Amino acid sequence: MNPNNPKKPNPNSGNPAGGSNRGGRGRGPAQGGGRGRGGGQGPQPLSSSLNTSRGQAVRAQKRSQMDAQRIANQYQAADAVKPMRANVIDDQPRLKIIGLGGMDGGGSKNMILVEYINDAVILDCGNDLGVDLPGINYGIVDTAYLETIKHKLRGYVITHGHLDHIGGLPHIVPKFPAPIYGSNFTIGRVEEIFNNFGLPMPDGFELKTVTMNENTHERLKIGEFFVELVRITHSIPGSTCIVLDTPVGRIINTGDFRFDPNPLDHERSDIERLKELGDEGVLALLSESTTVERAGRTPSESSIEQSFVDIIDQAPGRIFIGLFSTNMNRVQMIINAAVHHNRKVAMDGRSMVSTLEMAVRHGFVRVPKGTFVPIASVATMKDQDVVVVCTGSQGEPSSALQRMANGEHRHVKLKEQDTVVLSSTPIPESGNDSLIGDMVDGLVRRGVHVFEHRHHELDGVGPLHVSGHASRDEYSDMIQFTKPKFFIPIYGAYRVKQRHIELAIENGIPRGNTVNAENGEVICLTPDKMELAGEVPHGTVLVDQTGAVVSNVVVKDRVLLSEEGLVAVILTVDKKSGNLMTSPDIISRGFIYMRDNEEIMNGLRVELKRAVQQRFKRVDLDRFKVELKDHVTHYLFEQTQRSPIVIPVINVIGGGGGKNGKDQAGKQGGQAQGQPGQPAEKPKTAEEVAADQQKRFQEMRARLLTQDARTD
Repeated sequence: MNPNNPKKPNPNSGNPAGGSNRGGRGRGPAQGGGRGRGGGQGPQPLSSSLNTSRGQAVRAQKRSQMDAQRIANQYQAADAVKPMRANVIDDQPRLKIIGLGGMDGGGSKNMILVEYINDAVILDCGNDLGVDLPGINYGIVDTAYLETIKHKLRGYVITHGHLDHIGGLPHIVPKFPAPIYGSNFTIGRVEEIFNNFGLPMPDGFELKTVTMNENTHERLKIGEFFVELVRITHSIPGSTCIVLDTPVGRIINTGDFRFDPNPLDHERSDIERLKELGDEGVLALLSESTTVERAGRTPSESSIEQSFVDIIDQAPGRIFIGLFSTNMNRVQMIINAAVHHNRKVAMDGRSMVSTLEMAVRHGFVRVPKGTFVPIASVATMKDQDVVVVCTGSQGEPSSALQRMANGEHRHVKLKEQDTVVLSSTPIPESGNDSLIGDMVDGLVRRGVHVFEHRHHELDGVGPLHVSGHASRDEYSDMIQFTKPKFFIPIYGAYRVKQRHIELAIENGIPRGNTVNAENGEVICLTPDKMELAGEVPHGTVLVDQTGAVVSNVVVKDRVLLSEEGLVAVILTVDKKSGNLMTSPDIISRGFIYMRDNEEIMNGLRVELKRAVQQRFKRVDLDRFKVELKDHVTHYLFEQTQRSPIVIPVINVIGGGGGKNGKDQAGKQGGQAQGQPGQPAEKPKTAEEVAADQQKRFQEMRARLLTQDARTD
């Protein structure tokens, strides 16, 4: 059996031309009379007596490429989206609302543009942390449309400080500068992510922020608009609704919200103000839709406080609590419980520590003196004296809790008496369930007892998490409080937004006054009418760990590499004779293990030698490389039923100096070129030039063949 394809027989079984004997059986680039040898037919492409047709190999390769492109196109850039007529300048006196992000999936890279004639504001500017592509950290909104209206932009108004609402700011604001408006805590978070951003800001860029007081109903003028923030409860301090008074009418963006009657920070939602705004008149309500399919009401944050007190009271050893790094109200709850039991608190996770420092500085978290200890000191403390609060509740690969589960944490080695509490549930639409499950498996293998909110009844403990989002009854309340004329669900999957529309209809909104818009669609509003009016360029820009943008083409290649692997063939050819000067070198990465497949590799070398002998001097080098790539792809597909990326590297040696010698070899050598020679006092002979080129090639070859596969 073929070790790389159990369903396919061994490459040489039933194949009389297998292995190194293949070269002597008439198989090769040219067969049959004068084919490829003149006879009036001219140069012919490489041919072979391989059992599979070239068409089969080509189709298999195209399928792999299409599959990779389909995966990459889930996060397509705007230049790949065909623009519609809405791209023309439209200065009619009507309000345009455009969801550039957040109108699909679970609500991520949230960003809504509000535009009126010569003025525009952006509501939220987030990133998408749920992108699952090789080497990609997150996605942000493509700003192609903003390029066309950047002269109109007057400001960014932010509902709250979660990354799916602010994570795009360091990328977008420097390109389209304008002040950023938000609550005290939100602006603190904005300044924090700019300070921690990995890339330098453009020369002359200055971050401008405006802190607004959500408790006093402060109203500020931004171009033709007036903006007000209204306090709302969520899972992060400083969360607000945005009230935007426009020349056409008032719109409200709820941001992420719930109506918690008893929040830990005592900052209840300002329901009275929402009712006042509704009585005054609201043209359109833009309401988040994340959990509209959940019945009833979301429990209060205070309902889980006793659960932490009980666990800390009963746990025999150290306690590790994983939660979202921005949930400062819950951090305060855990600090209070730890102090109550005379335990110290250690924090772990860069994002959590950074947010906590900002929260303490702004007075959102209060810590008794002497409560905190460094994470490095946990190993030397008595088990019953410490609580560790850390990131990793979603099973993130590089998080503190995941490193503990893997036994890779620098300061903490888990032991059997330890208790781990996951104070969260999987983020909707994120696919984090499997990540969390794998992490819990690692923790349980180490003998650690794990408490999860979703299994808290099985474990005999109280609830360990409450959602930061409303449930169905609270979404109804928001509609009833604000009494909008038009209803636009935002920040959610299409099917969930449609349920939100049905809920709005149940609450008295006419169906004709609702719209389920997608990213890029233009919603036009007048005091009496709402309609869709085309589409603007939109899409996703992918960002790697360094903060640099990654091309969609590169992502497609990465997907192909991860699925099929890569094979590079390196040939050194004498220009005069057209013969190989060394045996072909073959490098395989992520395709097959060459030592276990020597017959396939030997057969490939025979095919390469035959190709050079029969085609190199008959066609130009570029044509030869194309034919060679197709032939190698065909051969490998027959042997393995797989289509790796094939890179032919041709190094041409000799042929005299000048254009036909060293210069031509350097230009046509493809991916493997020698370094230019050193200036000489007298011109070198053709033999000396060829010798220098051969020496440089051997050095290059040695580097390629000895490179660590892990760094390719």
